[in-house]
Amino acid sequence: MNIKEKKPFSQRLLNKYRLVVLNEATYEERLSYKLSRLNIFLFFSLIAILIIISTICLIAFTSVKEYIPGYDSTVLRTNAVKNIETLDSLTLVIEKNQDFINSIGSVILGETTKSEAQKEIKVRIDISDIEFKVNQEDSLLRKVVEKEDRFNVLESATSKVKYVLISPIFGQVTSRFDYGIKHFGTDIAVPINSPVKSIAKGTVVLAEWTVQTGYVIVIEHAYGLTSVYKHNDSGLISQGDLVESGQVIALSGNTGELTTGPHLHFELWREGIPVNPENYVSFE
Repeated sequence: MNIKEKKPFSQRLLNKYRLVVLNEATYEERLSYKLSRLNIFLFFSLIAILIIISTICLIAFTSVKEYIPGYDSTVLRTNAVKNIETLDSLTLVIEKNQDFINSIGSVILGETTKSEAQKEIKVRIDISDIEFKVNQEDSLLRKVVEKEDRFNVLESATSKVKYVLISPIFGQVTSRFDYGIKHFGTDIAVPINSPVKSIAKGTVVLAEWTVQTGYVIVIEHAYGLTSVYKHNDSGLISQGDLVESGQVIALSGNTGELTTGPHLHFELWREGIPVNPENYVSFE
């Protein structure tokens, strides 16, 4: 019995083979390649190395790496931090704008929220019922200070700059501020087409005709102040205009369903809360 001798592995790698491509119909030889197991192994190894190198270069030098789960880079982290900061800034801007819209809405509609009403109740403490023991010199000094500072002065706690308010119009006060009945302003009887002035420098946020209060003008001022002028016959400014202190902004009238005669209904709001205008300006 003949035992076939097994060749060494190195020799088997070098054994020559021929790869022939024949025409099936005529058996004509078209292509012929001399191959060995070593050549085939080297060829496929080279192909695998090229594929690996191409994949690494594609991931390292292109944006494909951003789609790989768990991959992170300095650029991605920087962009993420910037996006978070931008989102926080936009959130603060939206909240601030919403507070401003709510404040202006309260002014236009003549309504206050529950929290604002509670704050107003805390502010509107009547000190007339509290007894103070003062001498004659204190009484005289108090009258002088009240006479000088009662009207037209707001003082900034930080800058110590006096903020002067002028009267929008002069006339007879027919109805005063009353928070209890939601009359958030002062009514001043004046002839029709009397000039109405802005109490201070500011920006016009509303200048429109309404059914109930006629031609209404709302102006936003510094220090959280907002002034409202209702029942005008016509307006001389438009929404978005910048007005100066004392500038004529409208002509008084007798317009709107809620009017009872020619007059100006003037309101003053501070940080979204209605305040008594007579504490800040004089109408007579």
